[in-house]
Amino acid sequence: PVLVGEPGVGKTAIAEGLAHRIVRGDVPENLQGKRIFSLDMGSLIAGAKYKGEFEERLKSVVQEVTAAEGDLILFIDEIHTLVGAGGGEGAMDAANILKPALARGELRCVGATTLNEFQKYFEKDKALERRFQKVLVEEPDTEASIAILRGIKEKYESHHKVRIKDEAVVQSVLLSQRYISDRFLPDKAIDLMDEAASKLRLEINSKPEELDDLDRKIIQLEIEREAIQREDDPKRLNLLKQELAALNEKRTALGAQWSAEKEAVERIQRAKEDVERLKLEAEQAERNGYYAKVAEIRYGKLAAAEQSITDGLAALDELRTDRRAMVQEEVGAEDIAEVVSRWTGIPVSKMLESERSKLLRLEDELHQRVVGQNEAIEAVSDALRRARAGLGDPKRPIGSFLFLGPTGVGKTELARALAEFLFDDDQAMVRIDMSEYQERHSVSRLVGAPPGYVGYEEGGQLTEAVRRRPYAVVLLDEIEKAHPEVFNVLLQVLDDGRLTDGKGRTVNFTHSVVV
Repeated sequence: PVLVGEPGVGKTAIAEGLAHRIVRGDVPENLQGKRIFSLDMGSLIAGAKYKGEFEERLKSVVQEVTAAEGDLILFIDEIHTLVGAGGGEGAMDAANILKPALARGELRCVGATTLNEFQKYFEKDKALERRFQKVLVEEPDTEASIAILRGIKEKYESHHKVRIKDEAVVQSVLLSQRYISDRFLPDKAIDLMDEAASKLRLEINSKPEELDDLDRKIIQLEIEREAIQREDDPKRLNLLKQELAALNEKRTALGAQWSAEKEAVERIQRAKEDVERLKLEAEQAERNGYYAKVAEIRYGKLAAAEQSITDGLAALDELRTDRRAMVQEEVGAEDIAEVVSRWTGIPVSKMLESERSKLLRLEDELHQRVVGQNEAIEAVSDALRRARAGLGDPKRPIGSFLFLGPTGVGKTELARALAEFLFDDDQAMVRIDMSEYQERHSVSRLVGAPPGYVGYEEGGQLTEAVRRRPYAVVLLDEIEKAHPEVFNVLLQVLDDGRLTDGKGRTVNFTHSVVV
């Protein structure tokens, strides 16, 4: 079979999962005892200088697999690299060497490739395509993705040495599904969880901000004290010494708390690693039939390790009873939201007090640049507040407005004020002058030229700009001067919040304001 699917849906993981199940014996009888080998095409081709050298290597791989009489299964990731690999100046390519063995059933092979590559390489070679059964690997839905992430959560916890809350797992799937549209589940959700955990690990390893500020303050005062000693000012010197003593005392207390918390967190992590190791040992012993060892591990060592985790957590809570935690060792939903915001530029995280008050005073903020126009400003402000509070329609842009009025009343200025409020920069908007789109054929400049035309590689002016910055103010200036055909393109944007560019990629407009 050849596993075909979008990048990141878990094609390679299926082959790895099969290997896991063969090891555990959780497979039908005719698959038990089989071994899966991954064929690395890169190392096969590397260093094959002379004609026929690559073919010889590949032939010996095929012979070895054939000699095993069906006990070996070959897994070739990115199997499209076979087509044309090693072929050149009259040499046979890899696919043609494998074809006879595949046809005779001597070679059992599982491949994995993406849909585009399958179409580009495999479908051209009908004889090769016929020898493989095409298995479509669909993107898992939200429920399945959450289940996958819950399954691998422990591995990431022991790797990064942090705890990942269940809400973080759920949020990484939901947020990645909503905000990251150009990648696929579960890959994008796993990446989110991984990055949030590694960020937290870095924070645990570095000194807390409070301590750092204190240290800097103490150094500053030490320098000041040295300077005052030379000037002979005993009154100021005494005041400084008192301040320094107070700061040093606070520094010692905070330092002690930080060390104690960090030590407790590390102790819990060591115990978790022990649990992980013991579980693996017990599994191996059970497979090999050493049941006494299994019992010893499960009811002796494992129970002790799990008890030490519980004790460690209790000790950590005791340390934090009367004080704020200095070491945060849990990845929560908020950490995931922060990573999404960093990736996409879309504010997803919980609103800070400053932003909340800013949104409540949005009309006043806009009135600082645009005088009058109360109705327009209220409509825009309401749309933004709805979107930021999560009450807007998730399948449409944040807001789409048609500003009407004579020249010089502040239509473009309001769009600029909006961009400045959102991004602190009034130039941070996608501005398209529609007076340039007066001919019928100029529509293709918005979404990109169709295949075969000049400029196909460049992409459209509107679609490319929004693809790079999904959270934006899109200003279509002087829209009445454009050709009526242009309005047909905007229908999908305003209705569904999406537009397909010349290359067939869907661009997401649901986080932009269209004016």
